[in-house]
Amino acid sequence: MNCVFVQIRCRPGTAYRVAGDIALREIHSELYSTSGEYDLLLKMYIPEEDDTGKFINDNLLDIDGIERTLTTLTFRAF
Repeated sequence: MNCVFVQIRCRPGTAYRVAGDIALREIHSELYSTSGEYDLLLKMYIPEEDDTGKFINDNLLDIDGIERTLTTLTFRAF
């Protein structure tokens, strides 16, 4: 499994609904509300055999209210 972090910027007033929609999909390991440029921080594990970009596109980016994302791939845990 590949660990990926996705920061999510939501349209104003939609962060809690977007978080609820993500939770219903059960694709996350952890999901946080954050301060700063992005509203949510999502930690997810993507199966090694899946294409990361396609997985995120197919399972996350069609949620209404998501305005922008920033994805960080991880390589090694220390």
